[in-house]
Amino acid sequence: MSNSKAEWLQGTYGKAIERAKERQKVFETTGKMPIEPVYAPEDLRDFDPVRDLGFPGEYPFTRGIQPTMYRGRFWTMRQYAGFGTAEESNQRYRYLLSAGQTGLSVAFDLPTQIGYDSDDPMAAGEVGKVGVAIDSIEDMLTLFSEIPLDKVTTSMTINATAGVLLALYVAVGKQQGVATNKLGGTIQNDILKEYITRGTYIYPPKPSMRLITDTFKYCQDNVPDWNTISISGYHIREAGSTAAQEIAFTLADGIEYVNAALSAGQDIDDFAGRLSFFFACHNNFLEEVAKFRAARRLWAKIMKDRFNAKSTRSQMLRFHTQTGGATLTAQQPENNIVRTTVQALAAVLGGTQSLHTNSMDEALGLPTEKAVQIALRTQQIIAYENGVGDVADALGGSYLIEDHTNRLEAEAVEYLKTIDAMGGALAALEQGFQQREIQESAYRYQRQIEDKERVIVGVNDFKTPEERVETLKLDPTIGQRQAEKLRALRANRDGAKAEALLARLEDAARGTDNLIPLFVDCVEARVTLGEISHCLRKVWGEYQPQVVI
Repeated sequence: MSNSKAEWLQGTYGKAIERAKERQKVFETTGKMPIEPVYAPEDLRDFDPVRDLGFPGEYPFTRGIQPTMYRGRFWTMRQYAGFGTAEESNQRYRYLLSAGQTGLSVAFDLPTQIGYDSDDPMAAGEVGKVGVAIDSIEDMLTLFSEIPLDKVTTSMTINATAGVLLALYVAVGKQQGVATNKLGGTIQNDILKEYITRGTYIYPPKPSMRLITDTFKYCQDNVPDWNTISISGYHIREAGSTAAQEIAFTLADGIEYVNAALSAGQDIDDFAGRLSFFFACHNNFLEEVAKFRAARRLWAKIMKDRFNAKSTRSQMLRFHTQTGGATLTAQQPENNIVRTTVQALAAVLGGTQSLHTNSMDEALGLPTEKAVQIALRTQQIIAYENGVGDVADALGGSYLIEDHTNRLEAEAVEYLKTIDAMGGALAALEQGFQQREIQESAYRYQRQIEDKERVIVGVNDFKTPEERVETLKLDPTIGQRQAEKLRALRANRDGAKAEALLARLEDAARGTDNLIPLFVDCVEARVTLGEISHCLRKVWGEYQPQVVI
């Protein structure tokens, strides 16, 4: 019997691999982190359980932000949904809520995301395709018809026009008779990752950051239960980053937002408790569990040591998780149910606060109602049938999990040092640093697939003849119907009032006043999202990205 890992490696293990080689020369995670054949106490020589692990609900929150975690209540089951018109999306939301979903997550179409009304020539062919089309308060009222905003929390995945959508939500709440301070939810509002990966930006960075800090202040004063930003690693990971890069680049963006708010005169403990995060969960189960733990611990240290945050809530990294869209395959789409299940389990064991599980057909198109139900049932089975929510941080103390957590944190810290030396996340992205790192990681991963060093079941191995799969079909007249609504809205509103408000908005955009209250006034007067966005374009211009080579 071996008395140490070294003795086992030289003896029992060494003899075994002499007799029969292992199936791979090198074992590593998707982020090229080496995987040992076994983990033992020797791998955690510098590990201090009190300092590094602690207990749930206590600094550094490695084991979770709540003492009871899911023994108190399960994570919020928040399926991301939205397509076509507000009427169609409202039907889908009510269906999901009736099926047991516990929170809403709104997907907006591309014109809404980049500030164009549905009747704008720039919106042609894109209305309602990747999310719901929202042009005005009339659409927003329809979207939440028969959905009481004082009983349901809503997450809105919107960035460049986030302030306008927040204003629309506040206006709908007022019409429902819900006090603004009773509204709960999250707005993504993360423009930096748009410059890095996704591209749905409008304005240059400086005015974009102003809109974000305006949102922080407005919500602090008026919507205290609102999460003012969801700092998103999801799109960074979906673009091809490693797990460590996802942690580092996301937290670097978080640091940039904190610095912007502090520069705007806000106190750290007044706004930091409403910051939230959004991560992807990909296929390497153990690495993903460790990733969430490492991110949580590192953010707690950043807030305490770098920013001197005193509030416990300010030090907590609260996050939503979405299973990996980039991991879904068009081939053998039923396999995606298994992928999503494993990813969802990793998110739960990593301590997520809310979760979206992708539908099996999302590599082919918008999800069907049946596929959406299976995705939601996946979460419900994990919650109610297998017991993993009965204990906090069930994998805590595992030699491998603690080793991976330490390694991911250390790698992320090195990236943060590099970004700090470049002047912060904004300066680094303007030099193309994050973009190049992600591109190199994505290229390496794709080469592994093409060379069959990494097997993707049904894609580069275990293939079967392709079967026809029914996908959701959108009504091709969506754009026309939205344009007709806009014509009616403009004909029936007080045009002089709308013009006066847009003139006030233009003046305010040239100054320093908080713009969110003006957004609320505008949308209540039936000013459209596109009109507000064009008004700001006139003052601030549009961002022109540099090509990263």
